[in-house]
Amino acid sequence: MGLKEGDLAPEFELQDHRGNTIRLSGYKGRIVVLYFYPRAMTSGCTRETAKFNELLEEFEKLGAVVLGASTDGVSKNAKFAEKLGVRFSLLSDKGGRVADAYGALRRGRCPSALRVTFIIGPDGRVVRILKNIRPAEKHAEEALSMVRSLAGQRNPH
Repeated sequence: MGLKEGDLAPEFELQDHRGNTIRLSGYKGRIVVLYFYPRAMTSGCTRETAKFNELLEEFEKLGAVVLGASTDGVSKNAKFAEKLGVRFSLLSDKGGRVADAYGALRRGRCPSALRVTFIIGPDGRVVRILKNIRPAEKHAEEALSMVRSLAGQRNPH
């Protein structure tokens, strides 16, 4: 079933690759880009994460925070972050509890996150959901465009 645009984003508390505890509620009042990726160190996830990292300043200028999440453990995400020089939090959702709450869990013998991105508004509601993502294409740019649009609605000139 999963979340729909307009739904309240489920609260979560996960460890990031630095060992910090990250809660969605800690970003109340900000736009959150939460992207789920299947596996650290794979080619698609590497391209996707590198692009979000490359565009991080653009997201931050708009007051948005970027969070990546996978079912990988903290140490694997830490190696992945180190390899790519990632400057935002990569969250470890071991067991897939949060991915499941967001409708972004691929079930099976080895459960993993689906490649889905949620743009969460300052009020904690899901504004946009990006599915059927091809990481080699303009995924991070599309998310940035949506954040620009959302930020523009908040601060009309």
